[in-house]
Amino acid sequence: MPLLEDSVGVEDLILLEPLAQESLLKNLQLRFENKEIYTYIGSVVVSVNPYQQLPIYGPEFIAKYRDYTFYELKPHIYALASMAYQSLKDRDRDQCILITGESGAGKTEASKQVMSYVAAVCGKGEQVNSVKEQLLQSNPVLEAFGNAKTIRNNNSSRFGKYMDIEFDFSGSPLGGVITNYLLEKSRVVKQLKGERNFHIFYQLLAGADAQLLKALKLNRETSCYAYLNQEVSRVDGMDDASNFKTVQNAMTVIGFSEEEIRWVLEVTALVLKLGNVELVDEFQANGIPASGIRDGRGVQEIGELVGLNAEELERALCSRTMETAKEKVVTALNFIQAQYARDALAKNIYNRLFNWIVYRINESIKVGTGERKKVMGVLDIYGFEILQDNSFEQFVINYCNEKLQQVFIELTLKEEQEEYKREGIPWTKVEYFDNGIICNLIEHSQRGILAMLDEECLRPGVVSDSTFLAKLNQLFSKHDHYESKVTQNALHQYDHTMGLSCFRICHYAGKVTYNVSSFIDKNNDLLFRDLSQAMWKAKHPLLQSLFPEGDPKQTSLKRPPTAGSQFKSSVATLMKNLYSKNPNYIRCIKPNDQQQRGQFSTELVATQARYLGLLENVRVRRAGYAYRQVYGTFLERYRMLSRSTWPRWTGKDQEGVKKIMEELNVTSEEMAFGKTKIFIRSPKTLFFLEEQRRFEIQQLVTLIQKTYRGWRCRTHYQLMRKSQILISSWFRGNMQKKRYGKIKASTVLIQAFVRGWKARKDYRKYFRSGAALTLADFIYKSMAQQFLLGLKNNLPPQKVLDSTWPTSRYKYFNTANQQLRQLFYQWKCKKFLDQLSPKQVEVLKEKLCASELFKGKKASYPQSVPVQFRGDYIGLQGNPKLQKLKGGEAGPVLMAETVKKVNRGNGKLSPRILLLTQGHVILADTKKSQTKTVIGLDSVAGVSITSFNDGLFSLHLSEISSVGSKGDFLLISEHLIELLTKMYRAVLDATQRQLPVTVTEKFSVKFKDGSVTVKVIQRPGGGETGKLSCKKKGGHNLEVTV
Repeated sequence: MPLLEDSVGVEDLILLEPLAQESLLKNLQLRFENKEIYTYIGSVVVSVNPYQQLPIYGPEFIAKYRDYTFYELKPHIYALASMAYQSLKDRDRDQCILITGESGAGKTEASKQVMSYVAAVCGKGEQVNSVKEQLLQSNPVLEAFGNAKTIRNNNSSRFGKYMDIEFDFSGSPLGGVITNYLLEKSRVVKQLKGERNFHIFYQLLAGADAQLLKALKLNRETSCYAYLNQEVSRVDGMDDASNFKTVQNAMTVIGFSEEEIRWVLEVTALVLKLGNVELVDEFQANGIPASGIRDGRGVQEIGELVGLNAEELERALCSRTMETAKEKVVTALNFIQAQYARDALAKNIYNRLFNWIVYRINESIKVGTGERKKVMGVLDIYGFEILQDNSFEQFVINYCNEKLQQVFIELTLKEEQEEYKREGIPWTKVEYFDNGIICNLIEHSQRGILAMLDEECLRPGVVSDSTFLAKLNQLFSKHDHYESKVTQNALHQYDHTMGLSCFRICHYAGKVTYNVSSFIDKNNDLLFRDLSQAMWKAKHPLLQSLFPEGDPKQTSLKRPPTAGSQFKSSVATLMKNLYSKNPNYIRCIKPNDQQQRGQFSTELVATQARYLGLLENVRVRRAGYAYRQVYGTFLERYRMLSRSTWPRWTGKDQEGVKKIMEELNVTSEEMAFGKTKIFIRSPKTLFFLEEQRRFEIQQLVTLIQKTYRGWRCRTHYQLMRKSQILISSWFRGNMQKKRYGKIKASTVLIQAFVRGWKARKDYRKYFRSGAALTLADFIYKSMAQQFLLGLKNNLPPQKVLDSTWPTSRYKYFNTANQQLRQLFYQWKCKKFLDQLSPKQVEVLKEKLCASELFKGKKASYPQSVPVQFRGDYIGLQGNPKLQKLKGGEAGPVLMAETVKKVNRGNGKLSPRILLLTQGHVILADTKKSQTKTVIGLDSVAGVSITSFNDGLFSLHLSEISSVGSKGDFLLISEHLIELLTKMYRAVLDATQRQLPVTVTEKFSVKFKDGSVTVKVIQRPGGGETGKLSCKKKGGHNLEVTV
């Protein structure tokens, strides 16, 4: 039965009835199928991975859970994060959030949601935002170097992470410290079928540009590298190239310099290239097996990449130096030993690189030692693992989970006991399974499994995994939580699942069988000193710093601590840290192995529930009172169950709660009253309260509905009545308005008839005689108005050459229409002239003058109209010699061209240069460019031309001039129209008289010896300009054929 009306299943498993494994799984499945992935066990959050994005995150939900207490809204990870943060901020209590679960259960995503919530609700400011951004950006960097695709999870964390986020007194983040645990470095050299190496290798190959790959001596194809699984190079839904850019940006935000990022990528490339160093079998001269490198190119590239001597690296990979206090012995490694050394080096480099990255992040986000701070820890660590073949890694992981379970049970009981004591409720001892005996079996300093493993690793003589197992069988043969083939045989038990090289531990979550193969090697975790020294000699700053033991000055013969002892020490430190803080738990569960949305495997979830101890947790929390609530909240929810407290209670909250419980006849055994809370023992009592509340709410809803319906009907009736009154009044008013309108219209009509009758009567009496003139004048004015308005709307375009004009509808207006046409044309011309420059006006004046002189008189005139008057046809401006012909006369040369002079004696033609200035006409010799004749414009008496298409003209001179005594000039010009136009204007400007231009085919020319009559005739078919011949006929006649 759900606690809240709109809830799915039971939101808090403490209230589950009946309390059993089946009902717990059924409740989780019901909520999962309805996309309710979070469920409570008291203050513990159980999270089932939905394998899809749900719309239950973001700023809206953060604001929602920020304003409510833990139990007021649906179960959510934000509620737990809010409770932890508020406890840290308001109560000054350091917090830790423990996130556990199998690979693929959503631990990494849960830790991201916790950090995003804390980042959203804590303080603002430039420095605070910078710290928050650095803390959040540490996730993509650690995921790239510490996460990989596994069979169970596409983004599985292959290391444990504990982050302490440190806050100031106001709750604003100052920085943090990250601690990493047990990176799965064996994945660097080998992956199971269907799995990938760490993400960074694929991101680097996919996302680096060609220049970076060339600098790192890498190929983009993953198939080129032995350490990368060839079967799985891509993961659905994961963009390695984009993620590489994200990692680079995140490292920059955290504080990595560009040089440090380059170092990290170079060391990563070094690990990839180590896998491609191919080793081969060789034999020494004495026949002892040895090893060598097939192709030295790979070692050479590694040396160039990190500044390492290739020969030294090859020697370190293929031999080993044994050093004692007295001597050194160099031993060649066989093929298998050399492969082990190569892989060990690759694993150590990557493991140390990962530790350095964590150290570098901590350097950026650490807080000064002098600042007073509060701490919230977030633990994202691997869950309990039971595989088909469990080795050393599963052993230490399960040991860590045993310790976390111990902490969980102890702190949960401690929290319960403290709450009972705080509220003054008697504490009853709770029976539970204490897994301390299992922890002691593993971690005992003298007789524990880890101690025996270390002892076997340090013991001189022949040491193997079998001798280690024999020692365990001897020590723990009678231990209740230890089994092996030997102990089973002693008890005459047969178990075909137990191998000869295996032992089994009965953990809190179930029995796990471990194979001791490689326990000794993995615990030793040795790297030959030759390899450490070779790495230290590299000229690469980062790689050299990763191997400080390679420094000859710091060489120590002391054996380094084993992997088991280091992990035990780390777990002890972690436990001490957790005990010092207030714990908060998130238990992550994956619903299926296929990572499919909507699928819920009951068997798989049951196994994880057992690993996580969910049922045990519920039993511990229900051992005393299953439900407790603050008096005020309890009274607010259930006050309608008592007439004394409903609808308003004015007394104390505790007294109101007691009134409710008394009237409901709840027995005293089922409840207890603390100082601030009421405690209810059985969930049935709470369900009874909820059932009574539902019944009362139904009664109240019925009452509210009845009251509301009555109010609504009354309101509706009043509105209808008001509307009816309004409509009636409007209708009556409208009818009266219409009646008034009809009366008014009738009155106006009668008045109009009367006024018309009176007007007609007066008109007949006074104005009938002058009506025709008045009407005629009115009609004329109307016609004139229509004519002018029509003309206004149909004016032709304002182009000068456009001579169109609308005709008049009435002949009466023809004269006015022509005058208006002329005015409009003159206006257009004036407007056109106003737009012209002085030079353009001058050109038009010349053309106008030419039109007045020659239009309709000279056949060659039409050809000259479109041609522009140039004035200079002999290149006068660029010829200084010709410019001298002008003499000292001021002013421009108006016309300069070559003309032909007709000889007076024989009619032959001779070329002359003619210059027309403002005062003279100058004729000069074309060959010598010497002036022959200078004629003043005042001496020019007239000009005679023909009407034909020719250039012949006669220049008549006055007899009183100095040149006139020689006679007139008969000349031929190719630009006759332009020459005579300019000469006409020049004479007019110089003498203020018009130059006579006579058009005739027969004219007289005065020469020195007498006058000659020139007769011009046209050839049959018409003449062409320039085709002209002169022929002397007699002494006084000259015939010119054109």
